[in-house]
Amino acid sequence: MARQIAWLGLGLIGLPMASRLAAAGWQVRGFDVSGERLAMAEARGIAAASSTAHALEGAALVFTSLPTEAVLIDQSRALAEGMPPSAVLVETSTVGPVASAKVAEALSARRIAYLRAPISGSVNLAESGGLTTFVSGPKASFDRAREALVAYSRAQIWLGEGEEARYAKLAINLMVAVTAGMMGETLALARKGGISWQAMLDLLGESVVASPLVKYKLDPLRQHDYTPTATGALLLKDLDLIVEAARQAGVDVPLAREVQAAYRAMPKSQLADEDFISIVKRP
Repeated sequence: MARQIAWLGLGLIGLPMASRLAAAGWQVRGFDVSGERLAMAEARGIAAASSTAHALEGAALVFTSLPTEAVLIDQSRALAEGMPPSAVLVETSTVGPVASAKVAEALSARRIAYLRAPISGSVNLAESGGLTTFVSGPKASFDRAREALVAYSRAQIWLGEGEEARYAKLAINLMVAVTAGMMGETLALARKGGISWQAMLDLLGESVVASPLVKYKLDPLRQHDYTPTATGALLLKDLDLIVEAARQAGVDVPLAREVQAAYRAMPKSQLADEDFISIVKRP
């Protein structure tokens, strides 16, 4: 396989993912609307493209990591026009199945292979190659792209030919959001019972509820450090996608709606600037 990759979207998690591909020997040409992110990418071995079309030139694999459904749908038109039919699109963003199906429709006229490949994990896991990626789309294209997926993920799980990976990502993020909400209520109740913040965090880490997500958040919480690995605003966007996808599928998700309301009630500055786990802060 040709080693040329196009990467569109060099944000908080897209940049370390693309950087791992460059470090693994792939020739990565990246594009982002932010000049600052492009400069950061160049410092990490990624060739800066002047436009989407420039990034796509000669790429056998095209990766996208984009912030919203609207941006992805708009970008899909440029991808349909600029990608050669032999290329594979590996789309890593968190979007709903309806928006993803629109992308598939835009690409189908050109017979471009489309892999839905959202990821689970933090920025730190992206840096270390420890992400999990859920993939759906043509199995032959998954096999073709797997060597590249291995560069930034510890597990690559193929789920089917359609939108299965989109549902998987939303389902996992539903558990992330509910876990964060539960931790907030847990810590508030413990404090009312006379248990200190630090002691309760220690208890959480040693109890049956100590999932990898809980353990990952304990040290920042001990320091009251809410530097974002994923902001509250980002998780609220995902909750909006989850609730809408559930509505379309006829699935009742009362816990998702409760946590969605809790995030929506948070100050906008907190949502924008702090990690999603800052929902545990209480007056």
